[in-house]
Amino acid sequence: MRVFSHTCSNTEIVCALGCARMLVGVDADSDYPPEVVASLPKTGRDLDLDVDAVLKLEPDLVLTSLTVPGHERVVDALHAAGLQTLVCDPQSLDDVYGDIRRIAAALAVSARGEMLVAQMDAAMPCVEPHGPRPAVLVEWWPKPVIAAAKHSWVNDLIVRAGGRNPWGEVDARSVPLTHDAAAAAAPDIVTMSWCGVKAENYRAEVVRRREGWAAVPAVVAGRIHAISEAFLGRPGPRLVEGYRQLREAIAAAAV
Repeated sequence: MRVFSHTCSNTEIVCALGCARMLVGVDADSDYPPEVVASLPKTGRDLDLDVDAVLKLEPDLVLTSLTVPGHERVVDALHAAGLQTLVCDPQSLDDVYGDIRRIAAALAVSARGEMLVAQMDAAMPCVEPHGPRPAVLVEWWPKPVIAAAKHSWVNDLIVRAGGRNPWGEVDARSVPLTHDAAAAAAPDIVTMSWCGVKAENYRAEVVRRREGWAAVPAVVAGRIHAISEAFLGRPGPRLVEGYRQLREAIAAAAV
């Protein structure tokens, strides 16, 4: 089977299923695993995919998603071109597991999909803390603060790791917040996972210097952590690493 993968998470799922050899191309944002994607044709960034270039690769299946605003336009273009697609749109961790199973079935490796889901689930156990759950702000963007909300797999990761998401009951995937509103939730931990920014460029002082944040518990205690968007923002196998880093931060806050 000839597979084109649009979005990083789908590329990583295909490779984790042991099906990298099926890939005939990826979007330009797919950067992992590097030894696989380095030699593959890239047909534009995820929101600016060159559908004609995808057609020339003659894929039997295009794996795409609706996880980023604007993706619906790309998906519509793929459909209009007559390409066979599998569209992922996960909101919860269970949805991520479901997409892994669907992709595995489409690639005729259903058993591998079940194994991958089982491995991920075992690596991300539900932790019940001895004391109060620390309030964890995972922010996708610093200004305005955009926080993960109820309909996000990150909300599930926070709870599994022993934390509490102050916006976990907001009926949305994410929520934009003024600095005052974010500070009012008194997060014990702030996790920078800024979209489109390399983790080495995350700067804790951007959080510390916000007006009115001097008394925020996370700032007072110095619990401002950088966790790459690659580990929290991509609904695929590397969420395990995002969970691990969240768990470390939450465990340290409980000491």
